[in-house]
Amino acid sequence: MSLRQIATAAIALSALLFGQTAPLVAQSGQQPGFNVEFPHLHDPFKTYTPVNVPKANLTNSPRLDECIHDGKLYLSIDDAIDLALENNLDIAITRYDLPIANADVLRTAAGQFTLGVPAPVQNTLGGASASSAVSSVSVSGGGAGGSGGLVQTTQGLGILVPSFDPLLQATVSTQHNTTPQVNTVTSGVASLKTNTITANVQYSQSFPTGTYIQFNLDQSRVTQNSPLQLLNPSLAANYTFYIQQSLLQGFGFSGNLRWLRFAKDNRKLTEIAFRQQLDLTITQIENLYWDLVNAFQDEQVKERSLTFAERSLDQEQKQLDLKAVPAIDVMKAETEVATRQQDLTVSKTTLQLQESLMKAALTKQLDPTLEEMPVIPTVLLEAFQAEKIPPVEQLIDEALKNRPDLNILQINQDIAEISRKSVRNNMLPSVNIAGYYSGYGLGGAPNPAYPAAAGTANPVTQATSYAGTLQNAFNNSSPDYLAEVNVQIPLRNRAARADQFRSELELRQRELSVVQQKKNLRFEVRNAAYALEQGEARVEAARKARDLAQRTFDIKKQEQQLGAGSNFETLTAEHDLAVASSTLASAETAYEKNRIALYSATGEIIQRLGISMDDALSGIVNKPVSPVPPSALQPPPAQMPQPPTSQPQTSQPPATQP
Repeated sequence: MSLRQIATAAIALSALLFGQTAPLVAQSGQQPGFNVEFPHLHDPFKTYTPVNVPKANLTNSPRLDECIHDGKLYLSIDDAIDLALENNLDIAITRYDLPIANADVLRTAAGQFTLGVPAPVQNTLGGASASSAVSSVSVSGGGAGGSGGLVQTTQGLGILVPSFDPLLQATVSTQHNTTPQVNTVTSGVASLKTNTITANVQYSQSFPTGTYIQFNLDQSRVTQNSPLQLLNPSLAANYTFYIQQSLLQGFGFSGNLRWLRFAKDNRKLTEIAFRQQLDLTITQIENLYWDLVNAFQDEQVKERSLTFAERSLDQEQKQLDLKAVPAIDVMKAETEVATRQQDLTVSKTTLQLQESLMKAALTKQLDPTLEEMPVIPTVLLEAFQAEKIPPVEQLIDEALKNRPDLNILQINQDIAEISRKSVRNNMLPSVNIAGYYSGYGLGGAPNPAYPAAAGTANPVTQATSYAGTLQNAFNNSSPDYLAEVNVQIPLRNRAARADQFRSELELRQRELSVVQQKKNLRFEVRNAAYALEQGEARVEAARKARDLAQRTFDIKKQEQQLGAGSNFETLTAEHDLAVASSTLASAETAYEKNRIALYSATGEIIQRLGISMDDALSGIVNKPVSPVPPSALQPPPAQMPQPPTSQPQTSQPPATQP
């Protein structure tokens, strides 16, 4: 194989290994700005053209308008989740980490160090803080804060990774030089004038195997006014093929491809972090929705309770006008009305807060109209159904497969293993073999002034063109070659030994972290399952208490109608019924949130809801809005207990004794 064939093969190998590029993100339904691809090597002009990313679309999705009817925002739990996928800014911000991670893979494929992807997990406004199942993760690596300042790790340490992208350099120059001569013996003229044109080309590239190649081609054309030059103009061509191979330090893929492997692992971490953000946001949206439902139903309970108290007060005042009841009964009724007005005010403001939090979580921007718009949940707690919990061991198995924080620790363990191999290689002495082969060619036209100046005939009888000069360079007529071995042995090698030992310790730490997380995970899943079971018991107890309060109220109402009970007793019974109804709603809300926490602990939030990752990546949900129940659009008259009409209490004569 000739040297030209070797150089051509090296260039082809470089294009094969490093010419392919990765898209910014997977090509499956991304919204504009997330499906841009980097140019390939076959389009060299686009290689030097910047890739523009459009600004984010800050308009709320059309789905939001479809949920608005008669100036109110009607939401089912499915609509809330779909709107979050389309509009939630926490998800939208995290979505940019995916193309950033792919750009890092492209960068490290060229031999550059990884920049990392921060990928922080963000809490939705009003949502609960991140639990261990959806804790924040950083995929940038490299350091951590310690008690004494910045604490760095051995991640990334090792040999200096060269650039794997081939480099082509070319230089063309022209030069004129005039040199006065001390004597004319060597030049034949008193003032030597030289015109030089040079053209130099160099191709160089490094490979992950620890191989470096370089090819140089130097060419020149020189004309002089000296009659003593054999050729004028003279042409020269020289090529050199240089190759170097590392045998110990810097040999192989473990150290040279570590940045690329870090970037690929970081891309996996970024995908997990996006899934983590999705789990957290959907979990918090569900919690916000059930808090909204609780506040909505509690406000209705408080409204009915106040209405009942006001009607009771109205009847008491009428009875007072008839002198049928004492004034103290009216004062008690007025106190009840004031207390229930306060309860209703608290309930209304709580509902308004939950509405604001829900709208903030489901929109990109809020205008004044939307900020003041009521939110009507279409799924209420009356439809509560207790869920059958699978066996705890089955839940734990699901968590071991699905939990993102466990996957993150396992990938970090892989990263530590990559660092360990790289640091081990850096301990070795540096032994390199190198060599070059070069050829030289000369050509040009015979100098017609040479015979007269030298007194002899010009030995050059035939002109050689530029092509002939190149042929002379590559026909091995004037070879030059070299082979050498270079050895560098660091004495004591203390830094490398310390780094190697520390990398071993860090790997063992991460292995223990995986074991620890698996143990903690089992506890968390069991605790979440127990909490759900306890929540079901609380709901049953609250339902029985509500039913008992309802029966008590019915009895007190009948007693008042028969004249055997007082209005205050009926008011008290109705208040107890309202409290029991609110307690039941709170218990049902807590159960729903405990159920969400269980699925979060097992990592099954997305699977349970059937969320498409394509929809999550694109921010466009391909399904219709849930229909609004007619009862929600036109709510029936409030089912409120009516105050009984008290019988006037008259003085009865004492019974006659027989």
